[in-house]
Amino acid sequence: MSDKSRGLTHFDESGQAHMVDVSAKAATAREAVAEGRVEMAPETLARVLEGSAKKGDVLGVARLAGIMAAKKTADLIPLCHPLALSRVALELEPDPALPGLRIRATVATSGQTGVEMEALTAVTVAALTIYDMLKAVEKGMRIEGIRLLRKSGGKSGPYEAEA
Repeated sequence: MSDKSRGLTHFDESGQAHMVDVSAKAATAREAVAEGRVEMAPETLARVLEGSAKKGDVLGVARLAGIMAAKKTADLIPLCHPLALSRVALELEPDPALPGLRIRATVATSGQTGVEMEALTAVTVAALTIYDMLKAVEKGMRIEGIRLLRKSGGKSGPYEAEA
């Protein structure tokens, strides 16, 4: 059985990695939503909310980093197609119950391949940016739960993660 027949589209019949040929696919509206969180001590979260983190506006910088990362996904993930993104939105929400920050990225395009990797990359880089900006205060923060929540568009149709 070939890798392709098992659904591993980034490998050719001889098992070599390749970029998937999407030239015959129709361009459709595509959207993906991913989430993750950065868990931290209540005192660290308080610094974020007070705006007293030494490096500045943690949420604003992390939001911009996530947006920039989504646009650069093809430069980071070797077999991703470069895409013209029509929307990248990041929500960073403080959650005292964690305690920490919840991150959600929504990415959209009209194209021949999906934007799941762009949404996941946006969340990941936003989380890493939060860690970088707060590591002087707390090195034990944890980046957790990065996952695809849902996607729409394309041949494989919609996907919704289980709760």
